[in-house]
Amino acid sequence: MENTEKNIILAPEKIPQMEKKDTDALIAEVIAMLKDANPDANTDKVQKAYDFSKSMHTGQLRKSGDPYIIHPVEVAYIAAQLALDAHTVTACLLHDVVEDTDCSYQDVEEMFGTTVAELVDGVTKLKQIQYSTREEQQVENLRKMFFAMSKDIRVIMIKLIDRLHNMRTLSFMPPDKQLRISKETLDVYAPLAHRLGMSKIKIELEDLALKYLDPVAYEEIRENINLKKSARDRYIDDIMDIFRDKLKEMNINGKVMGRAKHFYSIWRKMFTQGKTMDSLYDLFAVRVIVDSIQDCYAVLGLVHEMYTPVPMRFKDYIAMPKPNMYQSLHTTVIGPDGTPFEIQIRTWEMHRVAENGIAAHWKYKEGKSGKNELDSKLEWVRTLLDTQENIIDTDEFFNTLKFDLFADEVFVFTPNGRVVSLPARSTVIDFAFAIHSEVGYKMSGAKVNGKIVTNNYAYSTRNPRCRFVFYRQDRSF
Repeated sequence: MENTEKNIILAPEKIPQMEKKDTDALIAEVIAMLKDANPDANTDKVQKAYDFSKSMHTGQLRKSGDPYIIHPVEVAYIAAQLALDAHTVTACLLHDVVEDTDCSYQDVEEMFGTTVAELVDGVTKLKQIQYSTREEQQVENLRKMFFAMSKDIRVIMIKLIDRLHNMRTLSFMPPDKQLRISKETLDVYAPLAHRLGMSKIKIELEDLALKYLDPVAYEEIRENINLKKSARDRYIDDIMDIFRDKLKEMNINGKVMGRAKHFYSIWRKMFTQGKTMDSLYDLFAVRVIVDSIQDCYAVLGLVHEMYTPVPMRFKDYIAMPKPNMYQSLHTTVIGPDGTPFEIQIRTWEMHRVAENGIAAHWKYKEGKSGKNELDSKLEWVRTLLDTQENIIDTDEFFNTLKFDLFADEVFVFTPNGRVVSLPARSTVIDFAFAIHSEVGYKMSGAKVNGKIVTNNYAYSTRNPRCRFVFYRQDRSF
């Protein structure tokens, strides 16, 4: 694993900072969180893994001069915060022992069982990717990661948490490694976190990477936001107070909070779309969390009654969830002084999934056999693995990977009302294969919104909803 140091948060103030603690006290907190989430969790194995890892890493230091054991313990702490299971937390504590000590896979398996050993082995195989070279090993390293994901999604959860802690401690690394690791984080790990719906991790990874990749822009954004912070906070506080009073009048139980746009998202819009800070509609937002879907739409009606909505800025991700399981209502309205701001409305369950993504769903899979809804949501991992399997050229591999990870989605309706999510710029042929391979192989024509189109008709996010009708042997699909 990467050797980077000390928990220094470089992202916006909204990201919580975990103060440095004694590892014995920290592991006690980890065990307490595990018991709180699942009273039957095998915390004895977690304690055993901590003792073993501490022993194996004795004498090893991080670049900061801190004992190495701080890193696996804080990785385990983050995993416990995400309510991951005891096996995953145990593997977090052991994730570097095979790679960095004399411990073998067989030792881990004998002491902690096959499940933990396989998780540790899966993470151990994820070697660093040398972006400074164009060797085939780059491709093989990423391919190993996707293969490990396809067998057990917890492998990539551990890897993402490991990368998060290493990004938090990147200040102790040399500048060249800071740039390489930050680029790798932005190119691979942040989009992976996004595809898995783990927005808290994604946001922090992006902001931390931006700090090193474009420090001038980062400081410019930080200073600009801080300059107007007091006025912005007062403005949002007044709006939130109004919403709280309105929810009481409607007898809706809900929580109202503010949400600041994170630095990397601001940077992307400013420096890639040529926008100014003042032109960003969602620079700050109000989030309303309620108990039911019915309440979500009731609050939406209230919002549009109170404020004028901005045209084309309403998105219903409850009716049509994003591929990464995200659900919420988004609308942008004109505030009391003419300033546009965004409002997000969701239930508590939607909020939990929006924050933690696949981690929020994992516990429902524990102890269950056979294919379930979670497995179907991870089909893209297997598809991605199949797509990359025979690609050797490094440039082609990374271009394909970035398209698969970063692509915006479009929503396509079948004639019977089914919604299919596809990457932006997909063609009607892509949609046909998404319905069924037989439809893709035998289609002879297509209609989009009632009009006949060519088979290379591509779809963009500017018009992300349509109805497709395919024809095959005079039959409509």
